[in-house]
Amino acid sequence: MRFTNFAALAAAAVMSVSMAQAQDRDGWPSDLTVGTASQGGVYFVYGNGLASFISEELGINSTGEVTGGPVQNVTLLQMQEHDIGLVTMGPMFEAWNGESELAPGLPHTDVRALFPMYETPFQGIALTSQNITSVADLAGKRVSVGPAGGTPGTYWPRFIEALGVEANISFAGAADAASQLQDGLIDAFVFAAGLPIGAFSQLAAESDVRTFTFSDAEHAQILEAFPEVSNFTIPGGTYTIQDADQPSVAMWNFAVVHADMPESLAYEITKLVMENNDRMLQIHAAAAATLPENFVNNSFLPFHPGAVRWFLENGYEIAPELRG
Repeated sequence: MRFTNFAALAAAAVMSVSMAQAQDRDGWPSDLTVGTASQGGVYFVYGNGLASFISEELGINSTGEVTGGPVQNVTLLQMQEHDIGLVTMGPMFEAWNGESELAPGLPHTDVRALFPMYETPFQGIALTSQNITSVADLAGKRVSVGPAGGTPGTYWPRFIEALGVEANISFAGAADAASQLQDGLIDAFVFAAGLPIGAFSQLAAESDVRTFTFSDAEHAQILEAFPEVSNFTIPGGTYTIQDADQPSVAMWNFAVVHADMPESLAYEITKLVMENNDRMLQIHAAAAATLPENFVNNSFLPFHPGAVRWFLENGYEIAPELRG
């Protein structure tokens, strides 16, 4: 009669799993930083939630850090001062080509895509007393455009200039801009973030405000002048004060990393996010678009090899030129 030593088998299995984990984690850092944006915006919520999710599931101490937004996040990634960055693809494209406002002349070609996040639409909010319903009404007004270096802080001044409007522009984080609007220090606050924007929701609940975007003519002009943005409709009911749909434009957001991130870590982070949309939705409603099929909204930035491996394994074909 043969007897099986179950204790020995169990010990061997545990040792095998431990060895596999040790091998898979070769080169992994002990902690991770996620570059977000200012408090009051969706990046801040999404990035900190992502960091917590990584900490919980992958056992790496991960934290979100307040930054100026995508323009700064790309450079922090390129310089390897952060591990993960949240970016919109307009600033990413400019940085990739060495045209970043923060680091002009430095091609940010060591940055790689991990996974799609969501679209960032552009929208404004103003005190009702100012009677602002489109960008033309910002003429002569005091307007905060978000933090310098962020997507809204970069693109709203360009939009306003392209439409021939002269406004008194200032820069501030989302939470600070909301406070300034409530205190009457500014007349309007224009921003760009996943919906709903936390600062806008708070203003809608606490103050007499209205949201606005572009007139039909302004909308057509912006779409023609800025090929890096796409058509977008902000649905009525997004905020308690907004009944009707509003025409706008948007940019896609992606999570990005440095090319030197270990392939196994990039794979596990991509797998974690792409296979757990219900958990991502607990972080923010904008994660409804954090879906694998939206990888197609990146047309130029190479994906990290770890991300490529996950997408290919799951039936998503990454073009050869986008395999980093």
